[in-house]
Amino acid sequence: MGLVGTAAVRDYGGGGGGPALPGGFWAAVRVWLEKPQVANRRLCGADIEAEATVPLGEGGEASSTLVGEASGGAAELGRLWREVIGQLPAGHGQGQGKLPPPLRPWGEPGRRCQLRAVLRTLLPRGRPVGPPAAPSKELAVQDVHNGTMTFLPLEEDSEGKHQIKKCNIYQIQLTHIQDKEWSVSIVAPFPEDWFSDGIAYPKLEWLGNELLPKLAKWSVEQKTSEFKSTLSLISVAKYSKVYQDLKEKYKEMVKVWPEVTDPEKFVYEDVAIATYLLIFWEEERKEKGFSKKQSFVDLGCGNGLLVHILNNEGHPGRGIDVRTRKIWDMYGPGTHLEETTVVPGDSHLFPDTDWLIGNHSDELTPWIPVIAARSSYSCCYFVLPCCFFDFHGKYRRRQSKKTQYREYLDFIAQVGLVCGFHVEEDCLRIPSTKRVCLIGKSRTYPPSEHALVDKQITEFINSRQTCASLTSKRGVGFNHKDHSEPLEDETETETAGTVWMPGFQPREKVEQIRNCASLPRDFVEKVVLRVANLLLNAAPQKPCPDVPGGNVNIWNQGESLSLKEVAEQLNKDTLQRLKSEYGGLQTLLKNNHQVFEVLNGRVHIRDWRKEKPWKRTQPEAKRRLSAEAFKTRLCWFFLHHPNGCSLPSESCPYAHGTEELKQSQILKKKKHKQ
Repeated sequence: MGLVGTAAVRDYGGGGGGPALPGGFWAAVRVWLEKPQVANRRLCGADIEAEATVPLGEGGEASSTLVGEASGGAAELGRLWREVIGQLPAGHGQGQGKLPPPLRPWGEPGRRCQLRAVLRTLLPRGRPVGPPAAPSKELAVQDVHNGTMTFLPLEEDSEGKHQIKKCNIYQIQLTHIQDKEWSVSIVAPFPEDWFSDGIAYPKLEWLGNELLPKLAKWSVEQKTSEFKSTLSLISVAKYSKVYQDLKEKYKEMVKVWPEVTDPEKFVYEDVAIATYLLIFWEEERKEKGFSKKQSFVDLGCGNGLLVHILNNEGHPGRGIDVRTRKIWDMYGPGTHLEETTVVPGDSHLFPDTDWLIGNHSDELTPWIPVIAARSSYSCCYFVLPCCFFDFHGKYRRRQSKKTQYREYLDFIAQVGLVCGFHVEEDCLRIPSTKRVCLIGKSRTYPPSEHALVDKQITEFINSRQTCASLTSKRGVGFNHKDHSEPLEDETETETAGTVWMPGFQPREKVEQIRNCASLPRDFVEKVVLRVANLLLNAAPQKPCPDVPGGNVNIWNQGESLSLKEVAEQLNKDTLQRLKSEYGGLQTLLKNNHQVFEVLNGRVHIRDWRKEKPWKRTQPEAKRRLSAEAFKTRLCWFFLHHPNGCSLPSESCPYAHGTEELKQSQILKKKKHKQ
């Protein structure tokens, strides 16, 4: 009767040596309360509007008075509580606040206790297909004494009053069985009337089969996150709305993306970063009483899409990168992008800029707080670290107890602190494993102490140099016209005092391609043929009755060999040439995916009969690329395999002979432009 599901849990102890429960249970429920999207992927998140303590009388009646009310939404929470306590269905005992079975009643008979009430709004992911539905509000009531969290869905009528949606009431319960044995359960008093909208309220089976196991696992999980909660510095509700608006506005970029990078990843990642900045900056304007939108400079702007979006949304600014990208020409005159090499120094300061942005800015990442600090007292910064760089080159680990990523984030945060910033950390909602941003919005010192902080910055950067740089002629390695004296044996030049670290190495203007793509075609073809013959000759021919065409044919699939076994069969000159490329032999074989498949360190001949045709469920951009590439290259198996291609011509994506070749759509576009 109303039991959705029960999961047994065993308390093996928490990280501090004590028991994990019941504390772990409340932490797990809090995740579901504040971040429901972790379990329900159809939600973007939850907006916690108010939270307060509710006294409970000796008879179990709920008081309408709140204790320790939160600011802002407390008034609404108090009004809602007074509205709904009388609507609860009759259940255990008498009076208001009683709950229907199998829900546990609140409080303890004969004793006063307190409940914790939380008002939240569930935020759906994506735009609704039909007219927008009313926000899904819930009043969650925590009863620590009885180990329950009760969720009361709310509906608003035409007069603005709220009613409990009784059919969708449910409760999460913790039960101590004996010793280390516990159980976590979900119960619903009216399961036969449960209404599922597929978004905020999935089916009851989902609560039992998906949510319950996660709650049980989280309750006794000992690991703690190294990072802040996602979007902890901005409103999740506002983020959800602005992101959907921008995603709709810029979705066409995916279809016309001219770069070789994945369009969906890069477009929607930059849309998400722009969404975050737009909301963060809007809050800053309110906080500081500004009406003018903030200006910015994006250092290492790459494809420039973030700059394009921010410019379009009314923020004056520009992007700077060491080299142009194909897509820059598509943005139009309203997007300001410059091809310039940024070398940290007095010639690359931005005194009239409000914000500096470092979005995967590589070697410039640790310098951005420094440049911001020296540009002006009001200049702020936003960095999203990715690759690990120090001031003078690659970052070297110093703490083995932390992950490399966490250690690097702490280093960049330390740079910000040394530069005199209050450094804030947040986690973005982007399709990347490196999604923690660091923000310097305000200073820790008055303007009068600028010279002192500047000297502190100089000393810190000098302390980070390697022994090699310390023994060089420019031993101090850091010049700044206000506070650094040149070495006695240093010859004055016109650039002296302008470059803060002469050993700094910016990215090269022409990117070196070392993924085997620049190797001569005849060399690659010889290696491919050599490796294919090794695999084909390593196995006897096997009958393959499933070859399309009906008859039993023999098609040699070859054997698999390890990469080491393949390498041992290649001559030294070939291996030496491959070693000069990133990835070497493995990269070359993966690049020739028409012929080979590399799985778990073993090389196989690709059998195209086993390949699934590209589906309609694939992203539109990938479907378009697949269609454009169809029959634009000759089939290697048709030309070189002793049994020919395993597929008939009409099924093979490659051309069986020159008469089937089609002109690449990319070449057509290039000719059209010319």
